[in-house]
Amino acid sequence: MKTTVEIPDELFREAKEYAAHHGVPLREIVSRGIRQVIQGGSGQRKFRLKTITVQGQGLVEEMDWPAIRARIYEGRGE
Repeated sequence: MKTTVEIPDELFREAKEYAAHHGVPLREIVSRGIRQVIQGGSGQRKFRLKTITVQGQGLVEEMDWPAIRARIYEGRGE
C-alpha cells in the first residue's frame, strides 16, 4: 500500500543513508521501524556491563568520598 508520511528532513537523510549503506530500500527501513514499534521493542539488545575481575589486594587504603575527590583533583586548579 502506498501512503504519504511526513518525516523530519534530517531523519529522512539519515534513513536514506542507512538504507543505501545496508543495500535495502527505504521502504524496508520504514517497515522495520513500524514493526518494532508495534511489537513493543526498540530492536536493540539491552546493554550489559561485563563483569571483570582481577587478582589483587583490593583497596590499598580506606578512603571516604571527600578524600577520594581530593586525591582526584590534587594538583589541579588552586
